Amino acid sequence: MTEPQDPVARAAALLKEHRHSIDRLDAILVFTLAERFKHTQAVGLLKATHDLPPSDPAREEQQIARLKDLANTADLDPEFAEKFLNFIIQEVIKHHEQHQS
Repeated sequence: MTEPQDPVARAAALLKEHRHSIDRLDAILVFTLAERFKHTQAVGLLKATHDLPPSDPAREEQQIARLKDLANTADLDPEFAEKFLNFIIQEVIKHHEQHQS
């Protein structure tokens, strides 16, 4: 493929490439989250069946520390990673509580 020589055309081509990558990564995130929630739903059913509490604070702390470490390795803001995981954890706990009732 021939690269455009005009700076505006080159910028537009680069923008299109970046947006294509972002769209692909967004799809990966959605499918990955869906797969994750399938597993957490199974955990919720298992906890409900065996009368276990919907949240596990020790596990959550371990996961947050693990994710922050991964974020550092990936050059991602670890505070953002923690907020993201906390959001997911709250959704999972809501699902688990629904199974309890």
